[in-house]
Amino acid sequence: MLNDLTIIDASTVLAGPSVGTFFAELGAKVIKVENPITPDVTRSWKLPNEDKESTISAYFSSVNFGKEYLQLNLKEDGDHQKFMDLISSADVLITNFKNGDEKKLNIEDAFLHQMNPKLIIGKINGFGKNSDRVAYDLILQAETGFMSMNGTPESGPVKMPVALIDVLAAHHLKEGILLSLLERKDTHKGKTVTVSLYDAAVSSLVNQASNYLMNHHIPQRIGSLHPNIAPYGELFETKEKDLITFAIGSDTHFKKLCDFLDLSELPQQDKFQTNQSRVINRQDLQVILQEKIKEFSTQDILGNMLSVHVPAGKVKNLSEVFENTELQKSIREEKIDTINTKRVSSIAFKWK
Repeated sequence: MLNDLTIIDASTVLAGPSVGTFFAELGAKVIKVENPITPDVTRSWKLPNEDKESTISAYFSSVNFGKEYLQLNLKEDGDHQKFMDLISSADVLITNFKNGDEKKLNIEDAFLHQMNPKLIIGKINGFGKNSDRVAYDLILQAETGFMSMNGTPESGPVKMPVALIDVLAAHHLKEGILLSLLERKDTHKGKTVTVSLYDAAVSSLVNQASNYLMNHHIPQRIGSLHPNIAPYGELFETKEKDLITFAIGSDTHFKKLCDFLDLSELPQQDKFQTNQSRVINRQDLQVILQEKIKEFSTQDILGNMLSVHVPAGKVKNLSEVFENTELQKSIREEKIDTINTKRVSSIAFKWK
């Protein structure tokens, strides 16, 4: 679909490279440029059981797919010229250089656009284009409120197990680049699109931000519970000791759940009649529901909830997740440096 595009991916770590992979999956030619002295640091981010001599890691492989690899030290005149030769005919450049590096390396926007007026420059930074702070996803999760909300009262603040802020920033950059490509069809000129991890994180606070802005509610750590809905996120044990959860988003959902559990009287009680009352009395409600749920098998509960359109699911580990045969279609495989690599597709939308 994008076979006529050439993307220069000069970024490292997760956010920028995942944007390059997105375009590679859509058919673009993507050239990943790395410094031979300090290549992408994620090549060394290895699990204890990974080959310590390998030039890649599973982490690196997760966001690098379908790319050509080129080593260039932009501080050297010959390599700098090779880079500029690539820029002269490229459609998009993706970077996440530290503040000031572009000037040191003589690759500032004005210079690049002078060389190639149609070039679209996509940049990711941590705390804004004028900030010198080194930004890693953990620090962004800490400073934008995510860690303060995540976890339980006993656990203390907890980071999410994926670099979610990087992922969010990557999606924003994809959108900005795609809009710029669309605009370029009319203007025939490129532009610079900049996304900070900080802005991407704050813009993703959605309902939690509005809960604070409108009601001065500072979210507390409540595990998987939802501050506005109940039961939603409570964990229940089935007869087989599996853990399941429900997303009861309406009174109708709640009534159907209670009917199945032979608790039809609950929706009539004042303390459980409305969603707001259920939020207030959610601990009492969880005890009542658990006593009934432990009498049923996982299959019986989830099968019935599916049949009556009540959102429910089993808490699965990744081994169970990837047992899904349909999901196998989203796995992308290729060899990088002669090593077999796998990752899930960066594209979730479907075409008709």
